[in-house]
Amino acid sequence: MCGIVGVLGDHEAAPLLVEALKRLEYRGYDSAGIATVNHGQLDRRRAVGKLVNLSDLLVHEPLAGKSGIGHTRWATHGAASVRNAHPHRAGGVAVVHNGIIENFRDLRSFLAEHGIGYETDTDTETVALLAQYYIHQGLSPRDAAEQTIARLTGAYALCFLFDGHEDLLIAARKGSPLAIGHGDGEMFVGSDAIALAPMTDRITYLDEGDWAVITRNSVEIRDAGGRIANRQMRVIQIDTTRIDKGGYKHFMAKEIAEQPTVLTGALNHYITPEGAIRLPKPGIDFTRVDRLTMVACGTASYACLVAKYWFEQLAGIPVDVDVASEFRYREPPISRGTTALFVSQSGETADTLGALRYCTGRADRILSVVNVAESSIARESDLALPILAGTEIGVASTKAFTCQLITLAILAIEAAHQRGRIDDAQLETHVANLRALPGLLNLALGIEGQTRALAAELAEARDILFLGRGRMFPLALEGALKLKEISYIHAEAYASGELKHGPIALVDKVVPVIVMAPHDELFEKTVSNMQEVMARGGKVLLISDSKGTTEAGEGVWETLTMPPVDPFLAPILYAVPAQLLAYHTAVAKGTDVDQPRNLAKSVTVE
Repeated sequence: MCGIVGVLGDHEAAPLLVEALKRLEYRGYDSAGIATVNHGQLDRRRAVGKLVNLSDLLVHEPLAGKSGIGHTRWATHGAASVRNAHPHRAGGVAVVHNGIIENFRDLRSFLAEHGIGYETDTDTETVALLAQYYIHQGLSPRDAAEQTIARLTGAYALCFLFDGHEDLLIAARKGSPLAIGHGDGEMFVGSDAIALAPMTDRITYLDEGDWAVITRNSVEIRDAGGRIANRQMRVIQIDTTRIDKGGYKHFMAKEIAEQPTVLTGALNHYITPEGAIRLPKPGIDFTRVDRLTMVACGTASYACLVAKYWFEQLAGIPVDVDVASEFRYREPPISRGTTALFVSQSGETADTLGALRYCTGRADRILSVVNVAESSIARESDLALPILAGTEIGVASTKAFTCQLITLAILAIEAAHQRGRIDDAQLETHVANLRALPGLLNLALGIEGQTRALAAELAEARDILFLGRGRMFPLALEGALKLKEISYIHAEAYASGELKHGPIALVDKVVPVIVMAPHDELFEKTVSNMQEVMARGGKVLLISDSKGTTEAGEGVWETLTMPPVDPFLAPILYAVPAQLLAYHTAVAKGTDVDQPRNLAKSVTVE
């Protein structure tokens, strides 16, 4: 979850490190720090809280040197404090780390036997102490790092910097992503290519178990067995303009507004001008799929729940949906003819990647829906489907969610067509409805002023309920998640039909109940459940189309009116009011919308 960066440059490293960390701050913002080597001397600066605190410190206590490493932390072992902040240092070794060293207690015991104590509460300090121990045994920095890495159990992306060595970084990865950037007489290391975008577009991704010895003019990569394994260098196209707020107050606001544009891009990628669906090679034969197992975490898991309705109702494929953190340890049996599909914005989500590896060799095929084409999940899939959302900085996913949905919708429609569940004319209708979506999202964004006004009252609530039925139940779950993620208001979602089986006990006049109910085949049933709430004094916000609000809007607290949409695609459109309500409620409460407490964007640890 943490972000790491390394620089062997021609210019002062500190400004480059801080700028790169700004691009990685979505990974964690409990503390930050950098270390450099200047005239052979290793030194570091660290600060608690947002990166701006480190920037302020560097104004008063500058750090010189053209070689350095940096880190922005999401705390795992040990509280957010200066002593627990990275880089960690032991004598002439400094190290930054993303991941969890599972055997750090055993390593501490080993070090204690040799009279070496520790100063922090972190697992990472053990890495620095162990490397310094090996240097004291007479090993070179390279050999000391190799010996250290060989003793580590767990997940890690590591970058080492050494006193007296201004032209050396050593990097390693196992379970956490790491990339090497190539410059002209310069080299860089980063948790992802976004961090390195201003410095280079030439990237080499380390594979699982790789470690690398890096100088300004060379990189030597070895695999987990110690064999030379120099990986392919790729030219990565990154739109760096998407990594600023573009005039918006928050990244989240910008990313909500970008949805019509990015959905248009996804549609153009997957649908030909003639109206045919075009999947990346080698494609997939859905006539051979007996069952689809879908696995994801958080918001991506709700995208899977929506897709379950699509694949089952339209394509006739049985679907299991599971959260990755449970799936991978439940060790479910995978039957012959099962295709496994994994959804992850980053493509590096630790639990989802672990679940994928469990299914590899068991499932007939591995599919993935990802936003980062060069990610581990994409590389380890038989077929990777990019969602083309562009860089998403806000921790609460918005445009990535709708792009996941539209990609899954296209996949479900293609599956239905291949299996003969829809004919060419029906395919043409579905494609036309898909192409209408960006325009409908533009119309839906017109409710922003109304949601801003409603949010002022929602911000006063302690608890909020979301209700939905059928395809809208997962959207109710997503609406509740968005709200609690960034406003810190307790929110829960229920399938509308389950209300009377317990949750209705929560209803009173001070608990807002948000009902997501397009005028579809389940509308009347949802309205009946809504009336049960209102009969008990419940305060209902109805989100529906004009037909729905006209028929059922009497007596509700407020309504939000969506444009009419094909019911199959309503979950994509109704994501907009869920996002806007969460955003404006958080703004009204004064929380940190883009970087909510305790969260990080990319969850690369268990």
